Amino acid sequence: MLIGNLFPGSSEAFASTHQEQASEMDLKVMTYNLRYKNNSDASPHTWDERRPTISQLIHNEKPDIFGTQEALYEQIKELDEDLPKYDWIGEGREGGSKGEFMAVFYDKNRFSPIEYDHFWLSDTPDVIGSTSWGNTIPRMVTWVKFQDKKTGQQFYFINTHFDHRSQEAREKSAALIVEKIKEFNPELPILLTGDFNANPDTKPYQILTAEGAFADLWMTAETRINEDLGTFNGFNNPSGGGPNNRIDWILSKGNVTAKTIEIVNYQKNGQFPSDHYPVMADVTLQY
Repeated sequence: MLIGNLFPGSSEAFASTHQEQASEMDLKVMTYNLRYKNNSDASPHTWDERRPTISQLIHNEKPDIFGTQEALYEQIKELDEDLPKYDWIGEGREGGSKGEFMAVFYDKNRFSPIEYDHFWLSDTPDVIGSTSWGNTIPRMVTWVKFQDKKTGQQFYFINTHFDHRSQEAREKSAALIVEKIKEFNPELPILLTGDFNANPDTKPYQILTAEGAFADLWMTAETRINEDLGTFNGFNNPSGGGPNNRIDWILSKGNVTAKTIEIVNYQKNGQFPSDHYPVMADVTLQY
């Protein structure tokens, strides 16, 4: 379902508030660049070959909510077919079903989306498909405000994909996100997932993790799994480029802690599910 097309702008959906609100909520969060479908990826890394492996990985890891990057509408629809437990929200970066999606998949039995919107990483963030800052292709953010059906608690989930070429675009994209979240309810926790095309030694990371902005759950988690890996494997590098190539992040703002975070290097008979490794975190939101 292309929720981003069903209702203009932010949408309000009915969500029950009769539950007694709990003081904390545990959930599993994932970020995953799925690699767009194209005719240049050789076997066994074509989309049709990778599709069941990606679904298997997600079934194995059982995230409650996850953000994907790069997938085209056709891929999102097929993943939706493969994962009946989940619904999703998203819009193509060129508008509607056109271009790559920053889709947010969520356990439909657990969460109700009560508000959502998209903005583009440019000087005109409300203009669909807009570019600035030296990036030749549109970059965007999809965000959703969720309510947990069991606890009644709410939180924000943001998903993005920064430009792969323009350093200026990455820096200004980071600053725009920091500015945009000021419009959110400051009492609610925020989770930010994405492929940032930057490692933690760069200015975009510094902007996002400056005081009062986001915390990097990789740095704050009690336990880190696969610390020796990066997240971009290119279909041929099991090390993911090593720890200095950790370009896919899960960040948080507010009262969020992570018990465990992992770079998931699952392979199947030498096949990488994607050219990125997903990152998975067990987090607790406190209220």
